[in-house]
Amino acid sequence: MRYGEVAHFSHPQHRLRLEHLDTPFRCDGCREVGIGARFRCPHPGCDHDLHRQCALPLSPPPPPLRHPFYPSCAFAFLARAPGAPGSRYCNACGRDVAGYVYHCRSCGFDLHPCCAALPHALDAGGGVRLYLHPDSKAAGECHRCGHRGRSWSYRSQCKSYSLHVACVMDMLVESWHGVGRHKGAGGGGGRGGGNVNVYDAGLLVAGSGGYRVPVIRGAAKSSHASRGRSYWGRRKGKVKRCCEIAGFAAQVIISAVLGDPTALIAGVIGSLIVR
Repeated sequence: MRYGEVAHFSHPQHRLRLEHLDTPFRCDGCREVGIGARFRCPHPGCDHDLHRQCALPLSPPPPPLRHPFYPSCAFAFLARAPGAPGSRYCNACGRDVAGYVYHCRSCGFDLHPCCAALPHALDAGGGVRLYLHPDSKAAGECHRCGHRGRSWSYRSQCKSYSLHVACVMDMLVESWHGVGRHKGAGGGGGRGGGNVNVYDAGLLVAGSGGYRVPVIRGAAKSSHASRGRSYWGRRKGKVKRCCEIAGFAAQVIISAVLGDPTALIAGVIGSLIVR
C-alpha cells in the first residue's frame, strides 16, 4: 500500500488516497461537511470522501478514545450510532448523529469524529489564542448569537471573544446545505467532490479546479450590532477589541470544525466569508 492511501470498509472496491483540495465535500462516513484534506477515491465516478478523522478501521477496532472533557468515558468508534435514526446528537455541537460516531456505552455521550478531534487551543494571529471550553455558560456570550450555553465554545484568553461550535455548524448548514447532496449525479462533482459546481453564484477559489465554492454567510455577523447605544458607550473598548479578534478567529474556528485546522484552509475560509 502506498503512503497516503488506505483500504477502508466503507469503499472496499478501491483504496482511498489522501488529497488536499480547497473545495468543500460531504464525508461519506459522518455525513458532515468538510474542506481541505480528505481521503478520496481517485477513480472517476466514485466520488467517495472521508474526513481524515473518519478514515478509521472497524476491524481490528481502534482503541477507545479518551477525551479530557469526559475523563470517565471510553468512546468507541462506531459506523452507526445505537438506537433509531435521529435519536442521537453530538454532545460537542448539538447536531444529529447521522453516521460515524464516537459513542460511550456507559454514559451515552456521542461525539462526531471531527468534534472529538477539535484542537483545545487555536492561534488566531496577533498573539491571540482561542481555547476550547466544554461549559459554554462559563465561556461567556457567543459573538454570533449573543447567548451562553448550547454547546462547546472557543473563547479568547482575553475573554472578549467567544463562539459556539453549534453556531459554526449552523453557518455551515445554512451556507453549504447542498454540498454532497447529489453525489453520483452529473459525473460525481469532479475533483472538487460533492457536486460543488452547482453553485453558479459561488466563488472561484485557487486550487478548486474551476469549480465554484459556495460562500459562507453569517460568519461576520455579530450580536453586538443589535445592542443599544448605552451598551456601546459602556463597553466600547471591549467591543472594539472583540471585533478586532473576530475577523480571523471565525476563519480559524470554522476550519477546525471542518476537520482541517491549518492556516492555509483558514485563509480559504476567509475568502469565502461574506462580509
